[in-house]
Amino acid sequence: MRTNMSYIRNTGLLLSIAAMFTWLFCACSSDSITDTALEKEKITSAVANDAVNFTHELDSYTPEKDKYNFYFTYKIVHPWWDAVALGMEEAQRQYLDKGITVTYEYMAPEEASAEDQKERLLSVNKGDYDVIGVDVADENTISPMLDEMVDEGYKVMTFSSSDAAEGCKRIAYVGNTHNYQDGADLAEALCKKLDYKGSVAILVGTKDAPCHEDRARGAAETVYKYSDMDITAVEYDNDSIENAYNLTMDILDKNPDLDGIICCNMSNPVGAARAITERGSDAVIVGMDHDKEALQYLNEGVIYCLGVQDCFSIGFDTLQVAVKIADGNLPGELYPEETNEITTIIYQEDAASMLELLYGDIL
Repeated sequence: MRTNMSYIRNTGLLLSIAAMFTWLFCACSSDSITDTALEKEKITSAVANDAVNFTHELDSYTPEKDKYNFYFTYKIVHPWWDAVALGMEEAQRQYLDKGITVTYEYMAPEEASAEDQKERLLSVNKGDYDVIGVDVADENTISPMLDEMVDEGYKVMTFSSSDAAEGCKRIAYVGNTHNYQDGADLAEALCKKLDYKGSVAILVGTKDAPCHEDRARGAAETVYKYSDMDITAVEYDNDSIENAYNLTMDILDKNPDLDGIICCNMSNPVGAARAITERGSDAVIVGMDHDKEALQYLNEGVIYCLGVQDCFSIGFDTLQVAVKIADGNLPGELYPEETNEITTIIYQEDAASMLELLYGDIL
């Protein structure tokens, strides 16, 4: 199914408005707050601004053509990938300012499915694409297909949150190269919050999706370092808020004294927080990304911390690398084999700034 691009464009406008409001708010309110509060506002705003970078310019590379056509397929229609698309649109606009037209398909299923992605890749030869980009749904299923496509002469890259399996012939990857560490960092924050004692559950996401599995593995191996901590449940919610809510309710039924939940995608912190709130549980939630409802729960203290990925930069850099690949350039001086994008752990004191930056909400 095609992503709702009109929604993406409207979101881009909202982000511009949000940035304007951020400036106005800081400029107009500084005289009415104490020096200590002002300093805190500067600190928290800096955390939010460092987590997501909306200021990008194309590098000095001169494309060899004036028209490019790309195909991108990703795991699931979801706001996280809409944010990636915003970065792509900004790069596309800057290329157009230089007289270069970049068009692309940006396609995903309503539910994450390796078989769906496989079918999309099998049919991609019906289009005339300079580069094919893949956010890998299942490295074991998809990586061999990417090898075959490269052998057949297709220029293939991976992007977003999930690279292919190690040794895959894909040309380059742009995205999160440290999902294991993200999971470990979230788990460490949770363990510290619990004084390294207690029982926790892990909500993974989509089975065999590299990013979700790597985060879950990093989280589990971190928890198991501490003798007074244990993992009571590991469940897959398929990147669905509703599934995450139902699974959390089931986990609480079986473990009413649950101490914490580690959430490995953007949807499950929301589902877990809804369930925790409804049950009145004291379980501590840590999770991923920038869902608006999750940030509101963070601001209220229901969620303890979130690992926010810089989706905008992922999208912008993906398009820029794709142009270089299309021109026949291999990784090296012009771009690396892996373009690493950052994840920033944010806490309650950062939530208001992040909501203002991303959604224009002034709390």
